[in-house]
Amino acid sequence: MMDDSVLLRTILFNGDIAGNIVCFEQLGEREVGYWLGKEYWGKGIASQALIQFLDFIETRPLYAHVAKHNIASRRVLEKCGFKVVAQDNFFSKIFGEEIEEYILILNPSETVNP
Repeated sequence: MMDDSVLLRTILFNGDIAGNIVCFEQLGEREVGYWLGKEYWGKGIASQALIQFLDFIETRPLYAHVAKHNIASRRVLEKCGFKVVAQDNFFSKIFGEEIEEYILILNPSETVNP
């Protein structure tokens, strides 16, 4: 949060904090990520938050990484115009194991499909 290139916003739902959304640079690429409390899943909140957040982010291409098992999060990204371009693995310190992931990209010509 001390990095001026990081854009971090709180996601609100009915006045309550539902999660957060962030844009940051990693390995020379701008990336977007978000987290939503479980009680807010399945209500379209993440999709709406990402649609609104993308209005503030002019950088394209924009990248996102999502665990293969996280189908709902992948769908959120795809609704917002992101396309799967690659697959990778990373070691999760939280789970203590390798996680398979998709890498998605939002190109300048892509449009949001809410």
